[in-house]
Parts: sequence; structure tokens; C-alpha cells
Amino acid sequence: MYALLARLYLDAPDGALLCALGAAGALQTEGERGEQLAQAWRNLCLAARAMDEDAARQEYQELFVGVGKSEVNLHASYYLAGFMMEKPLAEVRESLARLGLGRRSGSGPVEDHLAALCETMRVLIAGAVGVLPQSVAVQKSFFEQYVSPWHVRCCTAIVQTPIANFYRLVAQLTTIFMSLEAEAFTIE
Repeated sequence: MYALLARLYLDAPDGALLCALGAAGALQTEGERGEQLAQAWRNLCLAARAMDEDAARQEYQELFVGVGKSEVNLHASYYLAGFMMEKPLAEVRESLARLGLGRRSGSGPVEDHLAALCETMRVLIAGAVGVLPQSVAVQKSFFEQYVSPWHVRCCTAIVQTPIANFYRLVAQLTTIFMSLEAEAFTIE
């Protein structure tokens, strides 16, 4: 799920991703919260079937890039400090350095971007080339410090933006998934 969210917040889905999402099967879940996640997943998959690649790109551009100022900001610093490139970014960079992780020179978004944080969670859980998976304690600490304090405000901003269509469903899925993650981290 983190890999998918990272990809969707990094850039608009291309035709292949929309097709894969549209053909994806149902999530097998249990309980009321699990059913909420399964329903959000179904809604996103149905929307992907109907979404055109060009429309997805336009929506992404209008929501997250914009001309001058985007409709919705995807950076933790914005929500936690009120400005871009602030202390939350410096803190996540320090944490990533301690973990032996970091942004490749010339690569995509800065480290406090929602896509980058989702990708970091994916790497902490599953590992990557030359990087071992981290303990649940490390995953929990990273999530609680860098994702949990602001993701709800960001997703709420997406949902409340009138131009959000496909990304309203992405934000709803994100909110439910992240709340389940937070609950899972409380289980010892």
C-alpha cells in the first residue's frame, strides 16, 4: 500500500497504473475498520476504470503543482511549520541519515513530501537493494514522528478541494490506511 501511495503522490497515474488499479481485486479484510479500507479500495479501483490518463494528469497538476501556488501542498513542513523547507524537513533528513537512507541527488521531491515519506515507510518495512527491513519499533517511530502528525490535515485538504476527483478517493484511502497503521503500531 505504501508503494502505491508513494507512486500516486509522486505523480499522476499513467494509463498502465490506471489499468492495473481498475483490474485489481478486492482487499480481504476483517472488522469494521477493515471494511472501510476495503470500500475505499473498491472506490479507487472503480474510479481508475473510468479515469482517463490525461484527466488524471490535469487533476494532479491543478491540485499539487499549479501555476504559482498549488491547491494542496504535499509537504510536512507546510502543515507543521507553516512554510516549506523548515525544521520538519531538517529533522526527517537527520533521521534518514541515521537510518542510512537519503534522497538521491537530482531525484524527485524533498524528503518531507508525502510521496517520499510513503516510500520511506515502504523501505523500512520491506527493505530495498542494499537496505534491510527495519524493526517494527523503527517503523513505528518514523511513522509517529514524520507521517502521523500531519497526514490527516493534508488528506482533508485534498478531499475538501472542489477540483479533486480521483485524488479525493486517493486521500480517503490514505486516511483510512494510515489510521489502521497507527492502530497496528499500538499493538504490542
